[in-house]
Amino acid sequence: MLKVEELTYNFISKFYDFEKDLVLTNHFHSDWEADMLIVNEEGFSHEFEIKFSKADFRNDFKKNYQNSKTKEKFLKHDKISCGDYICNQFSFLLPMGMIEAEKIPEHCGIIEFDHNPDTWETVFYEIRKPKKVHELTFWNLVDKDLMLKIMARNFYLKKLEAKGKFEELILPPKIFQKK
Repeated sequence: MLKVEELTYNFISKFYDFEKDLVLTNHFHSDWEADMLIVNEEGFSHEFEIKFSKADFRNDFKKNYQNSKTKEKFLKHDKISCGDYICNQFSFLLPMGMIEAEKIPEHCGIIEFDHNPDTWETVFYEIRKPKKVHELTFWNLVDKDLMLKIMARNFYLKKLEAKGKFEELILPPKIFQKK
């Protein structure tokens, strides 16, 4: 079975350029995690959510979040569709034929993939382009310096996790201690 990391790598390699685009995977923003977040040269952003099952897809529409500053509660796709969202575009990356296009909200792009386990080739089909939910660039909405610090911290923690060193720490890292 195709792993999410392999699918992500294939997708990014086919459509994006690390020299020009900021490409982040499993990046936390706006009170939720993006499977893939791409910010292009012009500063426009696109979030991709990867779904391998119908149940996982349905659960994406039940996600309820609370704004950390205002304490307001909202559903993720309500916030996206009205343009009160950090990214300019949102798309689902799905296996071929898993969900009918008419069951996916109009603001969402749809990219389906077909993976051949014999040749290990993955082909992507853009079923529907995403709607641009607002015209502000990502960098007008995000503190670039703070984001760089968060990215550096996340990279360090992933490195510890990958090397199996996280469990060896005698004291828990301060970033996990509640204030």
